[in-house]
Amino acid sequence: VHLIPVNPVREDGLNPKSRKRIMPDLLTEPPAIDPVYEAHVYCNIPTIAERSMEGHAPHYFKLVSVQVLIRHGDRYPLYAIPKTKRPDIDCMLVPSRKPSHPHLEAFMKHMSKGSAAQMDGSLSSLPRYPSHSLCEMGELTQTGVVQHLRNGQLLREIYINKHKLLPSDWTAKQLYLETTGKSRTLQSALALLYTFLPDFDWKKINMRHQWSTIFCSGSCDCPMRNHYLEEEQRRQYSLRVKNNDLEKIYVDMAKIVGIPTRQLRASNPIDSLLCYFCHNVTFPCTKTGCIGMEHFKVIKRHQLEDERERQEKKLYFLYALLATHPFLNQTVNRLQRIAEGKKEEVFVLYSAHDVTLSPVLSALGITEARFPRFAARLVFELWQDGKRPKEHFIRILYNGADVTFQTSFCKDHYKRSDKPMCPLEKFVNFVKRDMFLIFNSTSYYDACRRRAL
Repeated sequence: VHLIPVNPVREDGLNPKSRKRIMPDLLTEPPAIDPVYEAHVYCNIPTIAERSMEGHAPHYFKLVSVQVLIRHGDRYPLYAIPKTKRPDIDCMLVPSRKPSHPHLEAFMKHMSKGSAAQMDGSLSSLPRYPSHSLCEMGELTQTGVVQHLRNGQLLREIYINKHKLLPSDWTAKQLYLETTGKSRTLQSALALLYTFLPDFDWKKINMRHQWSTIFCSGSCDCPMRNHYLEEEQRRQYSLRVKNNDLEKIYVDMAKIVGIPTRQLRASNPIDSLLCYFCHNVTFPCTKTGCIGMEHFKVIKRHQLEDERERQEKKLYFLYALLATHPFLNQTVNRLQRIAEGKKEEVFVLYSAHDVTLSPVLSALGITEARFPRFAARLVFELWQDGKRPKEHFIRILYNGADVTFQTSFCKDHYKRSDKPMCPLEKFVNFVKRDMFLIFNSTSYYDACRRRAL
């Protein structure tokens, strides 16, 4: 199944809710979607060891930088279904409880010593790992911690053990760490970092706080970005109103719970139901009846239809280009500095949300990527050609799969090249110039104030 990332849950009130989308082959009927299977993929429950393509290159190439953008791990819902018992999930870390990780206990001990770290602003007041016997809203679960302990271990084996990206005496200047101000993103970053650099020196950790879920930093003023997001929300609302099956399901669920349909819809029940599903907890019941798998499937199916239409209308793509330019521009500038010989910030970790990863994937043109699952990772690798040291190339990987040649700026390059990667200048030209062509503009500032053709 080909899935395209889109914009999901209102993690920060920035974006509307939606999930994975199908991209049909125009010459055939779209394949049947199994919403239950897709939900399992989204949960990303740690089971078998993961195979990945990170770190693959011809032997004469040298890895010089890695930038990683992650979505936080499994979390408790951000919303509650009114008049139902909240899902009974324990957010205490218990190494003997599944899913677990061999380093979980050592991780907890190390986190308790973290007062020496430099944490921007409000980050210093956040807990470094989850610790409530009944999870709080939006709190990272043990599953979420384990997902990122596994991510960090996998990346360490490739980038540290194999490619020696960082020396054993690495310094604080060689890392760049940034997270949004939510405990789930900070804790996800720390879990990945712990297995990537085991027992790291806390004095070398400088965690920067990013207030914006789209990581736009000081370049967030963009009226047209907001315009396209509002247009996309209107399109989404219009499609939902037309879906009679969805309306019947909401009416039925509202009767079970005993509240008005509008109130149930506003409580975003799919966010809560996904938690029941991912943790294998029975959906909630009342005296009137039970919410069941059929309710769940209809809502998921509508999301797929919504996303199919979303791609056709292109409003989200236009939003994504403007939303992600500041982040991609920062990424490109750093890669250029390292290609010129700078030795700072060679490993970068951004800990973020689905509303961060989705527009980045969309803007890059990676239309076949699945919607960002829990603990999803997007990796930018920078390589130096050992035979021509002035030439640099990038690889882009999503959850371990090489998606470099799915990008809009490099999809034709591989036909003319024997190297399994993309010239850095193609990425630079895309971010500095080509992103704005659809807006008939030459700069981010101008594109933010001009409508697309």
